Amino acid sequence: MLNFENLDKFVPVSVGKYAIPQIESAEYDHCDWIPFNHAKTCKDTEGKGVHFFVDDYQFTRLWSDAARYIPILSKFQYVMSPDFSTFTDMPIALQIYNHYRKHWLGAYYQAYGIRVIPTISWSDKDSFDWCFDGEPVNSVVAISTVGCMNREESKELFFAGYEEMKRVLSPTKILCYGKVPDKIKDEVEYIGCYYDKIVAERLAKNGR
Repeated sequence: MLNFENLDKFVPVSVGKYAIPQIESAEYDHCDWIPFNHAKTCKDTEGKGVHFFVDDYQFTRLWSDAARYIPILSKFQYVMSPDFSTFTDMPIALQIYNHYRKHWLGAYYQAYGIRVIPTISWSDKDSFDWCFDGEPVNSVVAISTVGCMNREESKELFFAGYEEMKRVLSPTKILCYGKVPDKIKDEVEYIGCYYDKIVAERLAKNGR
């Protein structure tokens, strides 16, 4: 058994020229979503899911000690595959490595009975060569618009990847974290922003 990059713990079914671990398709019923960095202290996990639309440093520990988090994540109704960054200004080798890590963890947690929803991400059009490898066809998927709507160039890259995702994966449902552009509002299910909810609750509590 190989003993590097977690392959001593789990050897997944892999696909594509970069041997990306395959995540199986998932079905979805509504739940409330919280960020991973709140999962350990969450006391009421009923009807809740865990997302990773937070800074990478908040969840890199999963890669270092994946088994440690099985008991925590198993308490939740759903867990998204960890959204390691694939920014356009990152070296392509690091983008592919982060895509691999996302998929290894997703497949690993599925093997332990955790209901994993695949998180789809891309950078530029060149990433279409690998960024959908290992993603299931005809499945619910999750995307994020955070940081994608600030500039015209990033908007164009987002919509190009979004259309390619639909073409390649034919998702049954698209969950969207962050502000939903009008262009796709009838195609996605808004799952909110956890910090927006906190602000709204505080404002309501203060009568504002």
